[in-house]
Amino acid sequence: MIELGGKTILVTGGSRGIGEAIVRAVAAAGADVLLHYGRNRVAAEAVQRGIGPGRCRLIEADLAEEDAAARLWGRALDAAPRIDVLINNAGIFEPVPVDATTQKWRDAWARVMQVNLYAPAELCKLAIAHFRDPGDGSKGGGGKIINIASRAAHRGDAPDQWPYAASKGALIAMTKTIARGFAKDNVPAFAIAPGFTDTDMAHDGLDAAGLQRILAEIPLGSMASPQECGALAAFLCSDHVRHLTGATFDINGASYVR
Repeated sequence: MIELGGKTILVTGGSRGIGEAIVRAVAAAGADVLLHYGRNRVAAEAVQRGIGPGRCRLIEADLAEEDAAARLWGRALDAAPRIDVLINNAGIFEPVPVDATTQKWRDAWARVMQVNLYAPAELCKLAIAHFRDPGDGSKGGGGKIINIASRAAHRGDAPDQWPYAASKGALIAMTKTIARGFAKDNVPAFAIAPGFTDTDMAHDGLDAAGLQRILAEIPLGSMASPQECGALAAFLCSDHVRHLTGATFDINGASYVR
């Protein structure tokens, strides 16, 4: 049984999909949650109602903006002076074909890298400083970082998804670097790499033939559920996983086995 009572966990992109499942899983295990969302406040409020506003507080920020990560972290500290776990889940897809104009190509890369890598990197930087000295009398208490990557980080992605695959590969490299560099400060870091997961984002633009093509390459015959990702994230938030630091956990139904 996972027990997260007394912990405060910040989850980015927590209003839907995998992020929502993570928020619900850690809250069910007893944690207080800081739920970041980008634009969909209605969805965020629906998750909050299911948990209770006393244990789930909402923070809005558009991570596509360069200074959004710092603003988000500041608002998180205002809401909960001690944060125990940072979960970087927010991410975007933006297809761009290889024959796009140079400007369109650069713009797509810039937007994807900003949301999927630069903002998580800045949040990790701020979290490490906080974990080293949270400012509440518990100096050196440590904390955890969990970065939600993707199967694409290992096997690549569709021909028009270079930026997405590259951002997720870099996120895993960053996670390993944090794990190696800050273990001495009691800051374990983990990555979760889902394959196709049964969320609205995964189904966006898919027709029946596309769905069958995806399922045919998954030996289990189905997409992962967001709840599987949420359960794993909750486990990694627990106090039983110190020596798993630096690891990447695949959830892809054996569609890519390393």
